[in-house]
Amino acid sequence: MAGILRGDVVWADLNPTVGHEQSESRPVLVLSNDVFNDRSGTVIAVALTSIEPRAGFPLTFELSNESLPKKSWVKISQIRTLSVDRIGRKIARISPENLEQVVAGLNEIIGG
Repeated sequence: MAGILRGDVVWADLNPTVGHEQSESRPVLVLSNDVFNDRSGTVIAVALTSIEPRAGFPLTFELSNESLPKKSWVKISQIRTLSVDRIGRKIARISPENLEQVVAGLNEIIGG
């Protein structure tokens, strides 16, 4: 599926889930690069929430000055590979600086 770009915030159907995984239809931030998204049939993404989390960076990152309908936090620890069949419409695109911060948080979690 062409058109899903790194840094896009899109709707995704995350069901079915198990345990503490984020569920339902919710916004996700696409982290995988454009060529991967276009050719693999999947995207690598992290879930967003509009509920202010208790955990701070690196587990969550507040998106600031973005064209999102609500104040939002990236749940960096909620990373998933999703089929493009789960992806819905685009909501927004985050800044390269915010994308860099999210990737830095992910690197802290996984020990990069």
